[in-house]
Amino acid sequence: MQLPTSARTTVDVARLRGRFPALDSETVFLENAGGSQVPAVVADAIHEYMRRTYVQLGAGYALADQCDAIVHEAHEFINLFMNGRERGQVILGPSCTQLCTMLAGGYADALEPGDEIIVVESGHEANVGPWMKLADRGFTVKMWAFDKASMTCPVEELEKLLTERTKIIAFVHVSNLLGEIVDVEAITRIAHATGARVVVDGVAYAPHRAIDVAAWDVDWYVYSNYKVYGPHMAALFGTHEALAELTGPNHFFIPREEIPYKFELGGASHEGCAGLLALGEYLNFLAGREEDVPIDRQAIVDAFDVMHACEDPVQKRLIGYLLGKDRVRIIGPAHSGPDRVGTISFVHESKSSAEIAAAAHAQNIGIRNGHMYAYRLCEALGLDPADGVVRVSLVHYNTVEEIDRLIEVFERVL
Repeated sequence: MQLPTSARTTVDVARLRGRFPALDSETVFLENAGGSQVPAVVADAIHEYMRRTYVQLGAGYALADQCDAIVHEAHEFINLFMNGRERGQVILGPSCTQLCTMLAGGYADALEPGDEIIVVESGHEANVGPWMKLADRGFTVKMWAFDKASMTCPVEELEKLLTERTKIIAFVHVSNLLGEIVDVEAITRIAHATGARVVVDGVAYAPHRAIDVAAWDVDWYVYSNYKVYGPHMAALFGTHEALAELTGPNHFFIPREEIPYKFELGGASHEGCAGLLALGEYLNFLAGREEDVPIDRQAIVDAFDVMHACEDPVQKRLIGYLLGKDRVRIIGPAHSGPDRVGTISFVHESKSSAEIAAAAHAQNIGIRNGHMYAYRLCEALGLDPADGVVRVSLVHYNTVEEIDRLIEVFERVL
Protein backbone atom coordinates (compact mmCIF):
# COMPACT_ATOMS: atom_id res chain seq x y z
CA MET A 1 0.00 0.00 0.00
CA GLN A 2 1.38 3.39 -1.00
CA LEU A 3 0.57 6.74 0.53
CA PRO A 4 -1.57 9.24 -1.39
CA THR A 5 0.42 11.35 -3.81
CA SER A 6 -0.83 14.46 -1.99
CA ALA A 7 1.82 13.82 0.67
CA ARG A 8 5.06 15.72 0.18
CA THR A 9 6.88 12.44 0.07
CA THR A 10 5.76 8.82 -0.14
CA VAL A 11 6.71 5.88 2.02
CA ASP A 12 5.93 2.22 1.60
CA VAL A 13 3.74 1.49 4.63
CA ALA A 14 5.16 -2.02 5.06
CA ARG A 15 8.64 -0.49 5.23
CA LEU A 16 7.40 2.10 7.69
CA ARG A 17 5.87 -0.58 9.90
CA GLY A 18 9.14 -2.49 9.76
CA ARG A 19 10.69 0.28 11.83
CA PHE A 20 8.48 -0.72 14.80
CA PRO A 21 9.52 -4.06 16.34
CA ALA A 22 6.25 -4.41 18.29
CA LEU A 23 4.21 -4.43 15.08
CA ASP A 24 5.75 -7.78 14.15
CA SER A 25 3.33 -9.58 16.45
CA GLU A 26 -0.16 -11.00 16.52
CA THR A 27 -1.51 -8.02 18.45
CA VAL A 28 -3.29 -5.26 16.53
CA PHE A 29 -2.45 -1.96 18.21
CA LEU A 30 -5.56 0.23 18.03
CA GLU A 31 -5.25 1.84 21.48
CA ASN A 32 -2.55 4.29 20.48
CA ALA A 33 -4.12 7.28 22.23
CA GLY A 34 -3.14 5.56 25.47
CA GLY A 35 0.44 5.11 24.27
CA SER A 36 2.03 4.51 20.88
CA GLN A 37 4.67 1.99 19.90
CA VAL A 38 8.25 3.16 19.41
CA PRO A 39 10.55 2.75 16.43
CA ALA A 40 13.62 0.59 16.93
CA VAL A 41 15.98 3.58 16.86
CA VAL A 42 14.31 4.97 19.99
CA ALA A 43 14.45 1.69 21.89
CA ASP A 44 18.05 1.09 20.78
CA ALA A 45 19.15 4.56 21.91
CA ILE A 46 17.71 4.00 25.38
CA HIS A 47 19.33 0.56 25.56
CA GLU A 48 22.75 1.87 24.52
CA TYR A 49 22.56 4.82 26.90
CA MET A 50 21.86 2.57 29.86
CA ARG A 51 24.60 0.13 28.86
CA ARG A 52 27.38 2.62 28.14
CA THR A 53 26.68 6.08 29.53
CA TYR A 54 24.55 5.58 32.63
CA VAL A 55 26.24 8.12 34.92
CA GLN A 56 25.07 11.16 36.85
CA LEU A 57 25.10 14.57 35.21
CA GLY A 58 27.23 17.52 36.20
CA ALA A 59 30.15 15.54 37.60
CA GLY A 60 32.70 17.22 35.34
CA TYR A 61 34.45 14.23 33.83
CA ALA A 62 34.27 13.34 30.14
CA LEU A 63 31.50 10.74 30.25
CA ALA A 64 29.34 12.90 32.51
CA ASP A 65 29.86 15.80 30.10
CA GLN A 66 28.67 13.57 27.26
CA CYS A 67 25.50 12.77 29.19
CA ASP A 68 24.99 16.46 29.97
CA ALA A 69 25.06 17.11 26.24
CA ILE A 70 22.49 14.39 25.48
CA VAL A 71 20.01 15.79 28.00
CA HIS A 72 20.55 19.35 26.77
CA GLU A 73 20.18 18.32 23.12
CA ALA A 74 16.97 16.43 23.91
CA HIS A 75 15.45 19.62 25.32
CA GLU A 76 16.57 21.51 22.23
CA PHE A 77 15.11 18.87 19.93
CA ILE A 78 11.72 18.91 21.67
CA ASN A 79 11.68 22.70 21.53
CA LEU A 80 12.28 22.45 17.78
CA PHE A 81 9.65 19.72 17.56
CA MET A 82 7.15 22.16 19.10
CA ASN A 83 8.51 25.12 17.07
CA GLY A 84 9.28 27.03 20.23
CA ARG A 85 12.91 28.02 19.73
CA GLU A 86 13.58 31.68 20.53
CA ARG A 87 10.07 31.97 22.03
CA GLY A 88 10.52 29.87 25.14
CA GLN A 89 11.85 26.70 26.71
CA VAL A 90 10.82 23.10 27.26
CA ILE A 91 10.42 21.32 30.59
CA LEU A 92 10.49 17.52 30.62
CA GLY A 93 8.72 15.33 33.14
CA PRO A 94 7.21 11.88 33.66
CA SER A 95 3.65 12.73 32.55
CA CYS A 96 1.31 15.54 31.57
CA THR A 97 -0.56 15.07 34.84
CA GLN A 98 2.61 15.79 36.80
CA LEU A 99 3.57 18.76 34.62
CA CYS A 100 0.11 20.35 34.78
CA THR A 101 -0.06 19.78 38.54
CA MET A 102 3.31 21.48 38.92
CA LEU A 103 2.18 24.36 36.69
CA ALA A 104 -1.04 24.88 38.64
CA GLY A 105 0.98 24.88 41.86
CA GLY A 106 3.25 27.57 40.43
CA TYR A 107 0.30 29.78 39.56
CA ALA A 108 -1.25 29.19 42.98
CA ASP A 109 1.80 31.00 44.38
CA ALA A 110 1.89 33.69 41.68
CA LEU A 111 -1.78 34.72 41.35
CA GLU A 112 -3.87 36.82 43.74
CA PRO A 113 -6.91 35.54 45.68
CA GLY A 114 -10.03 36.15 43.62
CA ASP A 115 -8.24 35.72 40.30
CA GLU A 116 -10.18 33.56 37.88
CA ILE A 117 -9.31 30.35 36.04
CA ILE A 118 -11.38 28.78 33.27
CA VAL A 119 -11.16 25.06 32.49
CA VAL A 120 -12.81 23.23 29.62
CA GLU A 121 -15.29 20.44 30.40
CA SER A 122 -14.15 18.30 27.47
CA GLY A 123 -10.57 18.11 28.73
CA HIS A 124 -8.49 15.26 30.06
CA GLU A 125 -8.38 15.40 33.84
CA ALA A 126 -4.63 16.07 33.71
CA ASN A 127 -5.33 19.67 32.64
CA VAL A 128 -8.63 20.04 34.50
CA GLY A 129 -8.22 18.57 37.99
CA PRO A 130 -5.10 20.52 39.05
CA TRP A 131 -6.84 23.82 38.23
CA MET A 132 -10.13 22.78 39.86
CA LYS A 133 -8.26 22.18 43.10
CA LEU A 134 -7.18 25.82 43.19
CA ALA A 135 -10.72 26.74 44.21
CA ASP A 136 -9.64 25.59 47.67
CA ARG A 137 -6.84 28.17 47.57
CA GLY A 138 -9.12 31.18 47.15
CA PHE A 139 -9.28 31.34 43.35
CA THR A 140 -12.46 31.34 41.29
CA VAL A 141 -12.56 28.36 38.91
CA LYS A 142 -15.17 28.37 36.14
CA MET A 143 -16.20 25.50 33.89
CA TRP A 144 -16.36 26.13 30.13
CA ALA A 145 -19.32 23.85 29.53
CA PHE A 146 -19.77 21.19 26.87
CA ASP A 147 -22.78 21.46 24.57
CA LYS A 148 -24.30 18.09 23.64
CA ALA A 149 -26.13 19.51 20.62
CA SER A 150 -23.00 20.76 18.86
CA MET A 151 -20.68 18.25 20.56
CA THR A 152 -18.30 21.12 21.31
CA CYS A 153 -17.45 23.64 23.97
CA PRO A 154 -18.72 26.74 22.12
CA VAL A 155 -16.42 29.76 21.96
CA GLU A 156 -19.41 31.99 22.70
CA GLU A 157 -19.76 30.29 26.08
CA LEU A 158 -16.09 30.97 26.81
CA GLU A 159 -16.55 34.65 26.01
CA LYS A 160 -19.42 34.84 28.55
CA LEU A 161 -17.09 33.57 31.28
CA LEU A 162 -14.29 36.07 30.69
CA THR A 163 -13.74 39.00 33.05
CA GLU A 164 -10.88 41.32 33.85
CA ARG A 165 -9.89 38.88 36.62
CA THR A 166 -9.44 35.93 34.21
CA LYS A 167 -5.79 34.84 34.38
CA ILE A 168 -5.72 31.27 33.02
CA ILE A 169 -7.71 29.40 30.37
CA ALA A 170 -6.90 25.68 30.35
CA PHE A 171 -8.27 23.80 27.37
CA VAL A 172 -7.65 20.85 25.10
CA HIS A 173 -6.42 20.92 21.49
CA VAL A 174 -8.07 17.58 20.74
CA SER A 175 -10.28 15.76 23.21
CA ASN A 176 -8.89 12.27 23.72
CA LEU A 177 -12.48 11.05 23.52
CA LEU A 178 -14.02 13.25 20.78
CA GLY A 179 -11.15 13.49 18.28
CA GLU A 180 -12.10 16.96 16.96
CA ILE A 181 -9.33 19.51 16.36
CA VAL A 182 -10.02 22.80 18.18
CA ASP A 183 -8.97 26.19 16.78
CA VAL A 184 -6.22 26.92 19.30
CA GLU A 185 -5.09 30.10 17.57
CA ALA A 186 -8.57 31.65 17.73
CA ILE A 187 -9.08 30.78 21.40
CA THR A 188 -5.63 32.11 22.26
CA ARG A 189 -6.42 35.45 20.59
CA ILE A 190 -9.57 35.75 22.72
CA ALA A 191 -7.63 34.89 25.88
CA HIS A 192 -4.80 37.32 25.19
CA ALA A 193 -7.26 40.12 24.48
CA THR A 194 -8.29 39.87 28.15
CA GLY A 195 -4.73 39.44 29.41
CA ALA A 196 -5.14 35.74 30.24
CA ARG A 197 -2.60 32.98 29.69
CA VAL A 198 -3.56 29.76 27.89
CA VAL A 199 -2.52 26.26 28.95
CA VAL A 200 -3.16 23.88 26.06
CA ASP A 201 -3.31 20.10 26.41
CA GLY A 202 -1.96 18.80 23.10
CA VAL A 203 -1.71 15.13 24.07
CA ALA A 204 -4.29 13.84 21.58
CA TYR A 205 -3.17 16.21 18.82
CA ALA A 206 0.58 15.63 18.91
CA PRO A 207 0.68 12.07 17.47
CA HIS A 208 -1.10 13.22 14.32
CA ARG A 209 -0.06 16.75 13.34
CA ALA A 210 3.00 18.95 13.76
CA ILE A 211 2.88 21.12 16.87
CA ASP A 212 3.44 24.85 16.17
CA VAL A 213 3.43 26.90 19.36
CA ALA A 214 4.81 29.90 17.46
CA ALA A 215 1.96 30.02 14.93
CA TRP A 216 -0.66 29.57 17.66
CA ASP A 217 1.00 32.08 20.03
CA VAL A 218 0.26 29.89 23.06
CA ASP A 219 1.77 30.53 26.49
CA TRP A 220 1.93 26.88 27.61
CA TYR A 221 1.56 23.67 25.61
CA VAL A 222 1.91 20.16 27.01
CA TYR A 223 1.96 16.72 25.40
CA SER A 224 3.03 13.14 26.17
CA ASN A 225 6.18 11.89 24.43
CA TYR A 226 5.11 8.29 24.98
CA LYS A 227 2.05 8.88 22.80
CA VAL A 228 4.25 10.27 20.04
CA TYR A 229 6.56 7.31 19.39
CA GLY A 230 8.92 8.06 22.27
CA PRO A 231 9.75 7.03 25.85
CA HIS A 232 7.42 7.40 28.83
CA MET A 233 7.94 11.13 29.35
CA ALA A 234 6.03 14.36 28.77
CA ALA A 235 7.02 17.84 27.62
CA LEU A 236 5.78 21.29 28.62
CA PHE A 237 6.60 24.35 26.50
CA GLY A 238 6.42 27.77 28.14
CA THR A 239 7.18 31.15 26.66
CA HIS A 240 9.95 33.18 28.25
CA GLU A 241 7.34 35.66 29.51
CA ALA A 242 5.13 32.99 31.07
CA LEU A 243 8.06 31.20 32.68
CA ALA A 244 9.30 34.46 34.19
CA GLU A 245 6.05 34.78 36.17
CA LEU A 246 6.65 31.56 38.10
CA THR A 247 9.20 30.05 40.43
CA GLY A 248 9.91 26.40 39.78
CA PRO A 249 9.49 23.93 42.65
CA ASN A 250 13.02 22.49 42.67
CA HIS A 251 15.44 22.98 45.58
CA PHE A 252 15.85 26.45 47.09
CA PHE A 253 19.54 26.68 46.16
CA ILE A 254 18.82 26.22 42.44
CA PRO A 255 18.51 29.73 40.98
CA ARG A 256 15.06 30.74 39.76
CA GLU A 257 16.39 31.52 36.28
CA GLU A 258 18.00 28.08 35.88
CA ILE A 259 15.37 26.74 33.51
CA PRO A 260 14.42 23.97 32.88
CA TYR A 261 16.16 22.48 35.93
CA LYS A 262 14.24 24.68 38.38
CA PHE A 263 11.07 22.97 37.10
CA GLU A 264 12.42 19.43 36.74
CA LEU A 265 12.26 17.82 40.16
CA GLY A 266 14.92 15.14 40.24
CA GLY A 267 15.90 15.98 36.68
CA ALA A 268 14.57 14.53 33.44
CA SER A 269 15.00 10.84 32.62
CA HIS A 270 18.49 10.67 31.13
CA GLU A 271 17.94 7.50 29.14
CA GLY A 272 14.57 8.88 28.06
CA CYS A 273 16.33 11.93 26.66
CA ALA A 274 18.51 9.64 24.56
CA GLY A 275 15.34 8.06 23.18
CA LEU A 276 13.78 11.45 22.43
CA LEU A 277 16.83 12.47 20.42
CA ALA A 278 16.70 9.26 18.40
CA LEU A 279 13.13 10.03 17.31
CA GLY A 280 14.64 12.62 14.99
CA GLU A 281 16.12 9.80 12.90
CA TYR A 282 12.70 8.27 12.36
CA LEU A 283 11.16 11.62 11.46
CA ASN A 284 13.95 12.18 8.93
CA PHE A 285 13.12 8.77 7.45
CA LEU A 286 9.46 9.70 7.07
CA ALA A 287 10.41 13.01 5.50
CA GLY A 288 12.63 11.28 2.95
CA ARG A 289 15.84 12.75 4.40
CA GLU A 290 19.13 11.19 5.36
CA GLU A 291 18.46 9.68 8.76
CA ASP A 292 21.77 10.44 10.44
CA VAL A 293 21.78 14.18 9.77
CA PRO A 294 20.52 16.78 12.26
CA ILE A 295 16.79 17.23 11.86
CA ASP A 296 15.33 20.60 10.94
CA ARG A 297 11.87 22.05 11.33
CA GLN A 298 10.83 21.39 7.73
CA ALA A 299 11.62 17.70 8.08
CA ILE A 300 9.37 17.54 11.15
CA VAL A 301 6.52 19.21 9.25
CA ASP A 302 7.04 16.92 6.24
CA ALA A 303 7.10 13.83 8.47
CA PHE A 304 3.73 14.73 9.98
CA ASP A 305 2.30 15.39 6.53
CA VAL A 306 3.21 11.81 5.71
CA MET A 307 1.62 10.58 8.94
CA HIS A 308 -1.59 12.43 8.13
CA ALA A 309 -1.66 10.89 4.65
CA CYS A 310 -1.14 7.43 6.14
CA GLU A 311 -3.98 7.83 8.63
CA ASP A 312 -6.58 9.27 6.28
CA PRO A 313 -7.73 6.09 4.47
CA VAL A 314 -7.69 4.11 7.73
CA GLN A 315 -9.83 6.68 9.51
CA LYS A 316 -12.26 6.82 6.56
CA ARG A 317 -12.67 3.04 6.58
CA LEU A 318 -13.61 2.84 10.26
CA ILE A 319 -15.91 5.87 10.33
CA GLY A 320 -17.63 4.76 7.13
CA TYR A 321 -18.34 1.39 8.71
CA LEU A 322 -19.66 2.85 11.97
CA LEU A 323 -21.95 5.25 10.11
CA GLY A 324 -23.61 2.23 8.51
CA LYS A 325 -24.68 0.88 11.90
CA ASP A 326 -28.05 2.31 12.93
CA ARG A 327 -27.65 1.49 16.62
CA VAL A 328 -24.17 3.00 16.90
CA ARG A 329 -23.61 6.65 17.83
CA ILE A 330 -20.21 8.18 17.14
CA ILE A 331 -19.16 10.46 19.99
CA GLY A 332 -17.45 13.32 18.20
CA PRO A 333 -17.38 14.34 14.54
CA ALA A 334 -19.29 11.71 12.52
CA HIS A 335 -17.00 12.13 9.53
CA SER A 336 -13.38 11.76 8.57
CA GLY A 337 -11.28 14.64 7.33
CA PRO A 338 -8.71 17.27 8.25
CA ASP A 339 -10.68 18.64 11.22
CA ARG A 340 -10.36 15.47 13.27
CA VAL A 341 -7.75 12.86 14.20
CA GLY A 342 -8.03 9.09 14.22
CA THR A 343 -9.27 8.91 17.81
CA ILE A 344 -12.77 7.55 17.27
CA SER A 345 -15.25 6.87 20.07
CA PHE A 346 -18.73 5.41 19.93
CA VAL A 347 -21.52 3.87 21.99
CA HIS A 348 -24.16 1.25 21.14
CA GLU A 349 -27.86 1.48 22.00
CA SER A 350 -28.00 -1.83 23.85
CA LYS A 351 -24.50 -3.32 24.07
CA SER A 352 -22.21 -2.08 26.81
CA SER A 353 -18.92 -0.52 25.79
CA ALA A 354 -17.11 -3.06 27.98
CA GLU A 355 -18.77 -5.95 26.13
CA ILE A 356 -17.74 -4.58 22.74
CA ALA A 357 -14.15 -3.95 23.83
CA ALA A 358 -13.90 -7.43 25.36
CA ALA A 359 -14.93 -9.00 22.05
CA ALA A 360 -12.03 -7.25 20.34
CA HIS A 361 -9.63 -8.23 23.13
CA ALA A 362 -10.57 -11.88 22.65
CA GLN A 363 -9.24 -11.59 19.10
CA ASN A 364 -6.00 -9.92 20.25
CA ILE A 365 -7.06 -6.48 19.07
CA GLY A 366 -6.16 -3.66 21.41
CA ILE A 367 -8.97 -1.14 21.83
CA ARG A 368 -10.42 0.31 25.01
CA ASN A 369 -13.58 1.33 26.81
CA GLY A 370 -14.18 3.76 29.66
CA HIS A 371 -14.06 7.48 30.37
CA MET A 372 -10.49 7.88 29.07
CA TYR A 373 -9.83 10.36 31.92
CA ALA A 374 -12.41 12.66 30.32
CA TYR A 375 -14.62 11.80 33.29
CA ARG A 376 -16.45 15.13 33.39
CA LEU A 377 -17.15 14.94 29.65
CA CYS A 378 -18.75 11.51 30.04
CA GLU A 379 -20.98 12.91 32.77
CA ALA A 380 -21.93 15.85 30.52
CA LEU A 381 -22.82 13.35 27.78
CA GLY A 382 -25.03 11.40 30.17
CA LEU A 383 -22.78 8.34 29.98
CA ASP A 384 -21.79 6.10 32.86
CA PRO A 385 -18.09 6.95 33.19
CA ALA A 386 -17.26 3.41 34.31
CA ASP A 387 -18.48 1.95 31.01
CA GLY A 388 -17.91 5.08 28.97
CA VAL A 389 -17.31 4.78 25.27
CA VAL A 390 -15.59 2.31 22.98
CA ARG A 391 -12.46 4.03 21.71
CA VAL A 392 -10.44 3.01 18.67
CA SER A 393 -7.38 5.21 18.28
CA LEU A 394 -5.36 5.08 15.07
CA VAL A 395 -1.96 6.41 14.15
CA HIS A 396 0.06 6.40 10.96
CA TYR A 397 1.35 2.82 11.25
CA ASN A 398 -2.15 1.31 11.32
CA THR A 399 -3.63 -0.12 8.15
CA VAL A 400 -7.00 -0.62 6.49
CA GLU A 401 -6.39 -4.36 6.80
CA GLU A 402 -6.21 -4.02 10.59
CA ILE A 403 -9.49 -2.10 10.58
CA ASP A 404 -11.07 -4.82 8.46
CA ARG A 405 -9.98 -7.35 11.09
CA LEU A 406 -11.64 -5.20 13.76
CA ILE A 407 -14.77 -4.86 11.63
CA GLU A 408 -15.07 -8.66 11.51
CA VAL A 409 -15.32 -8.60 15.31
CA PHE A 410 -17.77 -5.70 15.30
CA GLU A 411 -19.97 -7.50 12.79
CA ARG A 412 -20.45 -10.29 15.32
CA VAL A 413 -20.92 -8.19 18.45
CA LEU A 414 -22.78 -5.13 17.12
